[in-house]
Amino acid sequence: MKNTELEQSLGQHRDAVYLLLRKYRDAGKPFLLRSDIVAVLEEFCDSEIGAPLRNTPVYQLLHAAQEAFFRDSEMYLDVRWRVSRRTFWQLHCEHLSVREISVSRFLRSKEQIVEPQANYDAVLEIDLQPFERGFPRLRDARSIGQGVEFLNRHLSNRLFQELDNGGQRLFEFLRLHRVQGQQLMLNSSIADLAALQEALQEADEVLAKRPQDGQWADVAAEMAKLGFEAGWGKTIDRARETMGFLSDILEAPGPESIARFLGRLPMVFTIAILSPHGYFAQSGVLGRPDTGGQVVYILDQVRALEEEMYDFIERQGLEVEPQIVVLTRLIPDAEGTTCTQRLEPIAGTRNARILRVPFRNETGEVIPHFISRFDIWPYLERFAGECSREMVAELGQRPDFIIGNYSDGNLVASMLAHRMGVTQCNIAHALEKSKYLYSDLYWKEHEDEHHFACQYTADLIAMNTADFIIASTYQEIAGTSDTVGQYESYQAYTMPDLYRVVYGIDVFDPKFNIVSPGADPRVFFPYSQTEHRSDEMRDIVAELVHGDSVEEARGRLAGKKKPMLLAMSRVDYIKNISGLVQWYAESDTLQKEANLVIVGGHPKAEPGGDEEGEQLRRIHGLLDEHQLDERVRWIPMQTDKHIVGELYRYTADFRGAFVQPALFEAFGLTVVEAMGSGLPTFATCYGGPLETIVDGVSGFHIDPNQGATAAQKMADFLAQCRDNPGHWEQLSRGGLTRIEQHYTWKLYANRLMKLARIYGFWKYISNMERAETTRYLEMFYTLMYRRLADAANGSKAEEVSGEET
Repeated sequence: MKNTELEQSLGQHRDAVYLLLRKYRDAGKPFLLRSDIVAVLEEFCDSEIGAPLRNTPVYQLLHAAQEAFFRDSEMYLDVRWRVSRRTFWQLHCEHLSVREISVSRFLRSKEQIVEPQANYDAVLEIDLQPFERGFPRLRDARSIGQGVEFLNRHLSNRLFQELDNGGQRLFEFLRLHRVQGQQLMLNSSIADLAALQEALQEADEVLAKRPQDGQWADVAAEMAKLGFEAGWGKTIDRARETMGFLSDILEAPGPESIARFLGRLPMVFTIAILSPHGYFAQSGVLGRPDTGGQVVYILDQVRALEEEMYDFIERQGLEVEPQIVVLTRLIPDAEGTTCTQRLEPIAGTRNARILRVPFRNETGEVIPHFISRFDIWPYLERFAGECSREMVAELGQRPDFIIGNYSDGNLVASMLAHRMGVTQCNIAHALEKSKYLYSDLYWKEHEDEHHFACQYTADLIAMNTADFIIASTYQEIAGTSDTVGQYESYQAYTMPDLYRVVYGIDVFDPKFNIVSPGADPRVFFPYSQTEHRSDEMRDIVAELVHGDSVEEARGRLAGKKKPMLLAMSRVDYIKNISGLVQWYAESDTLQKEANLVIVGGHPKAEPGGDEEGEQLRRIHGLLDEHQLDERVRWIPMQTDKHIVGELYRYTADFRGAFVQPALFEAFGLTVVEAMGSGLPTFATCYGGPLETIVDGVSGFHIDPNQGATAAQKMADFLAQCRDNPGHWEQLSRGGLTRIEQHYTWKLYANRLMKLARIYGFWKYISNMERAETTRYLEMFYTLMYRRLADAANGSKAEEVSGEET
């Protein structure tokens, strides 16, 4: 939008705009969110005086604004016209003049609202855009999250044209591959690229004369004389096909031929997965502080990756034992868990294990007690160094591929990958910046408890150094037309008196890929598969829900044949379990249709003074006030996933539904688990479930900010199912179909391993390491992150702000 259009619109509707701006000021908020801006705008445009303003350039500007604030006589607007396309505007409230301003000026003005006395000229500005010039970028927002496809299209055309010695580098890349002392793919008999092309033709002629279902072992000696070693395929047919893919690349490289060939390359035999925080173990830990879905995710991920690696290695005709290690923290005071053990085999795998490394203080002494994920920053650099040594000792070599998890694991993965020259993948799980409103702007208020300055600095470094990033959903990267994505929120932000980011990350970067996880099919299978269900497990769950022997539970359901609404999560503000209880308490219609079963927290424990304690008190208060103990059953969080799986199925037996009422949910693994169990699901429209569920087909979206509407939607569904049981079956089947087609660990592992091979290839062939960006971030790490990490070790926010930084 041009300034001239806005100036003309302001001139035509001067009185209306002036009154509208008065309404915004009268809201009395230091910062107006999009919901505030649009609500006031729509209400005003519904009035007689405001009606002519609708659909004008001024209306369009305000309707696209994500944020606004007033400073003196000026209104500042952060306008997001579409995904990741933002402009910043300054509107003078008296003169009614408008102009576009730089992101730096906008952020600086924003800082002055929070820290009016700070020295803004001395604040460090982070701008990574100059380092990204010339690097390929997606242009269509619909392609965000499909980075590998774009990268193949873009770089395949340059392979033999623009890249220096592209063909020769491809040849050298193929000769690199060895495993456990065994040469793979090519041997020294093939001296150069021309010899490779000739050898491929000779090999094809030889293999064409052999039975196509024969084994590589039958021709291995003959192929070795031509320069080819194992790794092309187990059967002659597969090996010949793989060689054909390479011939196609050498003849005329294209994205499809490169993807097909790289999908066959034996490149990854060892994987290191980083997850430092929390109690990482296989049993007895879920529900402990900082220990939840991420642990389940990684353990399921490991099993799926190992199975994929074994299958791939077998298909390529190799005899190699793949190795996966999960590196986490060793906790001496582990409260009866296995977190004291250095090494722990992972159940359900052949050769994967948890490798635990302790945190140490400045003098090298082991830290014995649990440390919150918000307080671990001072220990990570030393932890990374010890992980490097322990990992190489355990694997016998450096890993072929490193995966980071959450902010701390991603930072450690970045250190290790950079040190070892290994391909790195990041998985955020949840970026705290999106959870805690204005936690960047008011970072000082959070610093003593959360150390967000450390965390957001670590995020910025890790996401820019990763070779590729996987997200569970599109929204995690780029949001929706109305909401900013989790990663997108790092594009531009400020932490007053510390630093401001004018260009932090670009969601159009081809490093972003969507790879959605699944649920363990051995545990979360449909309720209708009665042959796999245990009578003993069903009895345990029946006692949990309807029995009298569970001392830790609250409530005893009176209507035992009634459908149930099941909710299961941690009891914290974001998960909004207390909100669900309030919706239920205030809806007589919903109470008539179903009982409510809550699984989470510790109902009989004395609430503490933390966030969980506050939520526990609120739930108890609602149950007391509305006398719901015969309609609500509240049982403690269940750490045995087999019980959790049967809870979903038991609820389905009663033709109930699962409810996920979170204010925001990055992905929502419980949603996938419930749908995979055949249980119709109602889930928040904010975050991943908006993509997981097709509303009305495979489940339902609910707005956690509209509790009465959500309650009525659930009541209407249950009433319809009561009158027409086929409707419940239809939604159940819809959820199962959705999961089978898009959310399985088999699909996940296959895609992730392909990404590792393709990004590893292009990292070697082209300048994807982004050396300039890396050097810039090394300086940022040294001068900023280390100072923040040191300050997080018991000091206050003032010590890391101002001129000292």
